[in-house]
Amino acid sequence: MIKEKIIKEVKEEAKNQIIVAATKYIGIPEIKELVKLGITDIGENRVLTFLEKYEALKDLDITWHFIGHLQSKKVKKMINKIDYLHSLDRLSLAEEIQKHRETPLNCFIQVNISNEESKYGLPMDNVIDFCKKMQDYDKIHIVGLMGMAELTFDDELIEKQFQSLVDLKDRINHTLNLNLKYLSMGMSNDYRIAIKVGATHLRLGSILFWNED
Repeated sequence: MIKEKIIKEVKEEAKNQIIVAATKYIGIPEIKELVKLGITDIGENRVLTFLEKYEALKDLDITWHFIGHLQSKKVKKMINKIDYLHSLDRLSLAEEIQKHRETPLNCFIQVNISNEESKYGLPMDNVIDFCKKMQDYDKIHIVGLMGMAELTFDDELIEKQFQSLVDLKDRINHTLNLNLKYLSMGMSNDYRIAIKVGATHLRLGSILFWNED
């Protein structure tokens, strides 16, 4: 199931990026195999599945990323077990994190860079104001932005959308005098474009596994 040869090739391509393995469709044995191969940043999409895997793998040196949409009502169950949240996109979620998190949580603000109604994330025009509000929450540490490009064969469009996230990060840092360092962008179908544009975190699934994500 694990594509060991491909993993080595991707790690070579992404020397300067953190590969977050999107493990939605694989189980505990496969994650153990990933860790043996040096992929120790693990990303989950669903709270119950995350909790099961977290308990089973707590003895391993794993950095846990929650990369899916997080319902406010489920925050309490898992928020103190993750290291990074890639999907902060609304004040109600921030309030729940503030209420239940014990230490500051590294968060990416999710931005809808493709302007698709089917995707979660803040509209680009709302992100700076959202960042200002986040400064009032001491349990939230904004480290960067996350975005998903449109699913298309148009590489120029994908690059344009990723570049818009890069530009937004720079604008936020300049306008608010912040130091956002990270960009979570690029999945199995477009990670090379994301690397080219300046991604720091790649969320990769199907390219690492035999299953499709």
